[in-house]
Amino acid sequence: MQRSVAKNILQRHVLSYQNPTRLINKIPQPPCDVFINHRGVDTKKTIASLLYDHLVRLRRRPFLDNKTMKPGDKLFEKIDTAIKGCKIGVAVFSPTYCQSYFCLHELALIMETKKKVIPIFCDVKPSQLRVVNDGRVPPEQIERFNMALEEAKFTVGLAFDSTKGNWSEVLTDAAEIVMESLAEVENEERMMHMRMLKSPSDVPKICSTNTGN
Repeated sequence: MQRSVAKNILQRHVLSYQNPTRLINKIPQPPCDVFINHRGVDTKKTIASLLYDHLVRLRRRPFLDNKTMKPGDKLFEKIDTAIKGCKIGVAVFSPTYCQSYFCLHELALIMETKKKVIPIFCDVKPSQLRVVNDGRVPPEQIERFNMALEEAKFTVGLAFDSTKGNWSEVLTDAAEIVMESLAEVENEERMMHMRMLKSPSDVPKICSTNTGN
């Protein structure tokens, strides 16, 4: 009986590694370059998706929930990991942005991890953005959200009115700013890496000797 159970366990173990899908799912994915923070009902089908597709064509690795995540992914875990691993964040502000806990949580985490943020104010002015306290969110979270939102509101970004503006123009402008920002961040990373290589701990010490003369 025990030998039969052990045999079944071994067979399942072997079959699991013969399953190509299982092997593919275990391959770690590289971190994203750009995290696109947005309110789905306002901008997912417009600027958020357009920017994502444009960055992919430029051989970058953007993160957009509905295009990057797959069934079975844990929502907060996947999003938080992407934010912590990204190089810059794009915050697409829109009329109902502040009604979303997820949007504000993502923004707060982007700010707390000291990522460079590029704001895009789509159909909304910075002065119109306010955290809504309906009593369902703990006070400490409201404070996080307010601090992150105030910081974002006073960061230079793009403003776009969808009733008057040109989608192609704002997309081109946003992509250019993202690419320039990525180049700056990556250059800083290279410089930091070079400084680490040249740190005193890595430089051989020259010992003086006494000749006795």
